[in-house]
Amino acid sequence: MAESAAAPHPAPHSGGAEVTKRDFLKLVAGAGAAVGVGAIVWPMIDSMNPAADVLALSSTTVDLSPIVAGQAITVVWRGKPVFVRHRTPTEIEEARAADKLRLPDPATDASRVKPGHDQWLIVVGICTHLGCVPLGNRSTEVRGEYGGWFCPCHGSEYDTSGRVRRGPAPANLPVPPYAFEGDTKIKIG
Repeated sequence: MAESAAAPHPAPHSGGAEVTKRDFLKLVAGAGAAVGVGAIVWPMIDSMNPAADVLALSSTTVDLSPIVAGQAITVVWRGKPVFVRHRTPTEIEEARAADKLRLPDPATDASRVKPGHDQWLIVVGICTHLGCVPLGNRSTEVRGEYGGWFCPCHGSEYDTSGRVRRGPAPANLPVPPYAFEGDTKIKIG
């Protein structure tokens, strides 16, 4: 027994302090690795965001005040032509009367305009058949039998609500997302 008393015993907490140091070093190394990976990966992820010029095209503001009843203009939104037409009361009535007809792509006139702003029709000006740009935004252009737009490539005709009425086009001219920012200004996109 005297021999065992003479042998030095390790301190009861000496092994615990070494494990704590090791855990701390693993934590610091792991945190450093995570920061390093983040520093390398973040620029790559950030480069996938749209460029400033693309973001600028994501919305278009249009002043409606110079557009008189019966006139239409073409603006560009996301590289696509958008027709903005100030419809006359006659055009609005013709569009509403067609709600009851059998249309290739049924839609009411009210579903294609904003409530309280029936005189304004905003549609993407690309024919839904093969992607041509229909005629009819200028008063001198052919508008077809229904007074809207006419696609000369294959003869699709659209009414004053942008709904396909005749021809090979399978769908109406799409209505882009837009909102009124007052009585004389809209924001498309």
